[in-house]
Amino acid sequence: MAQRIQEAINIIKMNDRGGYTVPTNQLYPYQWNWDSAFTALGIWHFNKWRAWLEIMSLLDGQWQDGMIPHIVFRHNDPDYFPGPAIWDTNTEPPTSGHSQPPVLASIIWRFVQMGTDYDKRKAIEVFPKLMAYHRWFSNARDPNNLGIISIIHPWESGRDNCPDWDIGMQNIVISGNLERYTRRDTSHVDSNQRPTQDQYDRFITIVNFGRECDWDSQTIYANGPFLMADPGVQFIFLRASRDLLAMAHHLEMDLAIDEIKGWVEQVEAGSDFLWNDVVGGYCARDLRTGQFSDAITNASMLSFFADVGSPEQRKSMEAHCRRILGASAFGMPSWDPDHQAFESQRYWRGPVWAIMNHMVISGLEDAGLVDLAARVRNDTINLINEHGMAEYFDPRDGDGLGGMDFSWTAAVYLDLYKTEVAASIVAAG
Repeated sequence: MAQRIQEAINIIKMNDRGGYTVPTNQLYPYQWNWDSAFTALGIWHFNKWRAWLEIMSLLDGQWQDGMIPHIVFRHNDPDYFPGPAIWDTNTEPPTSGHSQPPVLASIIWRFVQMGTDYDKRKAIEVFPKLMAYHRWFSNARDPNNLGIISIIHPWESGRDNCPDWDIGMQNIVISGNLERYTRRDTSHVDSNQRPTQDQYDRFITIVNFGRECDWDSQTIYANGPFLMADPGVQFIFLRASRDLLAMAHHLEMDLAIDEIKGWVEQVEAGSDFLWNDVVGGYCARDLRTGQFSDAITNASMLSFFADVGSPEQRKSMEAHCRRILGASAFGMPSWDPDHQAFESQRYWRGPVWAIMNHMVISGLEDAGLVDLAARVRNDTINLINEHGMAEYFDPRDGDGLGGMDFSWTAAVYLDLYKTEVAASIVAAG
């Protein structure tokens, strides 16, 4: 364990690019939104100042309308596609044109809960930016006040090629004159572990639409080629809003409390839109057609993280959790292993992700499902101990997949062993 803890620290330091951390070398050469948030949580356990610098550098890319984009481009790396010229957002620093799961408020609330007056002062400093970010999500991704937080691109979910998005992606018309491009990801990772070329063509079609309308959020919501409700973003936003509310009370930000309560109440009520009676669980849903995805994912399991559902719905989700863990050597797989679309090694179509497990563990613990939380916690630790700090893992044999020496996997390991990390820091003087 001590050796792995030091390895995790070394990996994060190795991926430090001077004020921000890349997810891993070569494959992801920029700063990613929820990667940085989780990485900052890991850094916090051995260098609080540097953890806050990670947050500040991410917030440096925040748009005037409040959005924190999913990529901040600190330079132009020709080894990554699509780079800043493809997004063409006309921002400084250059960024992508949409966001990612809004975990940031939850991470910062953890800093405040675990920390000192220093963390409280930093939280006060960034609090207005967090408010602007949540306000943007409410206005731009739920403009009709339905309590349903949408995503306008699979990448905005963070679960890029999950089968959840197939029903929305199949309706995208790929332009016959789509400009030819060269993917870079498959030069670093086996193509069997990455999205297909057809999926990428559809990804780029959505990006092209956003660029052509100058990334106007209302136009994209109303007319964009892809609009879906995602259990992951829905539940993460709800939990983060509750954490932001707790932070507002703690920091005595009284003027913000009613607005945050409004977000919480609205999104909590809207979450039942994602309940699929046929499956008996929370599933993604196409907002253009109303069609449901038909399987349980690791994002579905974040219903416990968000504390939603009737007693009957919670029992059904618990049963799914037990069934899926029973069918997996390692949990929590990103797609139901009993479903025909399951692929154990292809990105978000089956593999286990440490950052998702981190939130699943928290939710299961909050729900009092301590045996299930312990199973996912132990699986996460065992995967990393046995197969290293991989981007994701095969739920059947545990093989490490995707990028190696991955920052947020290292960060999750450090947070799971936070007591031991603290002891090692004290011992080192």
